[in-house]
Parts: sequence; structure tokens; C-alpha cells
Amino acid sequence: MTDSPSPREEMEAALIRNERRMKQAQTDTDVSVSQHLARIGVLGWTILTPPLAGLLIGRWLDRHIGSGVAFSALLLFAGFAGGGFSAWKWMNHPHA
Repeated sequence: MTDSPSPREEMEAALIRNERRMKQAQTDTDVSVSQHLARIGVLGWTILTPPLAGLLIGRWLDRHIGSGVAFSALLLFAGFAGGGFSAWKWMNHPHA
């Protein structure tokens, strides 16, 4: 017979490891230039992708329905709102 840890002991060990990792992440404040550039790049894509997708889908709908620029404007605005909210949420999320 092998002495394998019980599920409760495994869970406790995992929680202790996670707590150590979180404490280590809070004390490590050294962020490299490349990490800052990566954040800026992700932020740009997060802001620009939804409005461009909304504009493309809106133009397609406008052409097929014949509604002028109604869907283009609506989905462009919705894309900016969604992209801005997503970027705001991403920037306020603690990155470890």
C-alpha cells in the first residue's frame, strides 16, 4: 500500500502553494520594459479590434438591408464602448 495524501491534504497543499505564489507576486515589483510594451500592445488591440469588427459587420448589414449607415454607426459605437470597457477592466485587473 502506498501512503497517498487525501484529497483534503492535496487541497490544503495547493492552497498553501497558491498563497506563497500570491505573496511572491506582491513583493516582486520589477517589471521589464518588454512587459510594459506588451501591455501597451495588448491594450491597443483590445481597444481597436471591437470597433473595427463592428464597422465591418455594420457595413455588411447596411449593404444587405439597405439601411444607409445605421448599422455601421451603431456597431461602431458599440465596438468602442465594448473595447473601452474591456481595456478598462483589463488595466484594473492585477497582473501577476
